[in-house]
Amino acid sequence: MFEKFRQYFGAQSESIPMSFVLGFYVSLVVKRWWEQYKLLPWPDTLALFISAGIPGADETGRLMRRNIVRYAILAYVITLQRVSLRVKRRFPTWQHVVDSGLMLESERKVFEKMDGKSPMSKYWMPLVWATNIINRARKEGLITSDHIVQTLLVELSDIRRRLGALIGYDTVCVPLVYTQVVTLALYTYFVAALMGRQLVPPASGSTSKYEPDVYFPLFTALQFCFYVGWLKVAEVLINPFGEDDDDIELNWLIDRHIKAAYMIVDEMHEEHPELLKDQYWEEVVPKDLPYTVASEHYRRHEPPCSADHYKVKAEDAVKA
Repeated sequence: MFEKFRQYFGAQSESIPMSFVLGFYVSLVVKRWWEQYKLLPWPDTLALFISAGIPGADETGRLMRRNIVRYAILAYVITLQRVSLRVKRRFPTWQHVVDSGLMLESERKVFEKMDGKSPMSKYWMPLVWATNIINRARKEGLITSDHIVQTLLVELSDIRRRLGALIGYDTVCVPLVYTQVVTLALYTYFVAALMGRQLVPPASGSTSKYEPDVYFPLFTALQFCFYVGWLKVAEVLINPFGEDDDDIELNWLIDRHIKAAYMIVDEMHEEHPELLKDQYWEEVVPKDLPYTVASEHYRRHEPPCSADHYKVKAEDAVKA
């Protein structure tokens, strides 16, 4: 009777397409994880454009530059408040955002007033303020070209698009039933494998007596480790903005972005090292850059392409 059950479970366990089900699920989760990371906006490009587009060391220009990048990062923080527990615990209320210096008290009152009118997420409000500052800078002559205005607005629009997409990924997640089906299929598969891959004594006269007498199902155990590990990877990556050790460090990114943006638009604004002749001024183009002893064996010529060494016959090179 046991051998009949073993044969039945062994045959039926192979009918579950475990590799396909698990592989499709993991690929979906990994793709969402990587796409969400790529959607995180970095303010460096916007700060560079602002530093070049609003020149001058006067107080008005400095105020405009600093406020535009601050509003961009404020929109970033407001968005991450909704999708990340780490950021929510750091900035649980508007007052915490004010205390951090990313929002002024007057701006908090505007947010609270708008919250009373409509409870929807208003991550885009700081971007509206930044847009209005850009328009004001153009009217007052601090921005000298409509093309610069368009460049700055396109960059702000890209930040808004990315932040909106992050909220979309958070609100439209992988269906819970899909995760449950994959988990149920995996453990059902290994329950069947537990019964179907039991070792039974070979029948007398059978050629199976020449097979090694293995009491531990080594390859089934390896398969279990691979499949379950695969599923655990998906469970960790399904929320890239969570609190696991492998999740994205959003709080560090916030600190980094505000420091880098202020350095670009203020501390380093219109500053650069003294213009001096470079090392290759006389020879114009360097023959080769130096290598160290440790890297000398990496020296290579330009790699050839597939058609570089192809020779066209003389009769084929005649114009038709």
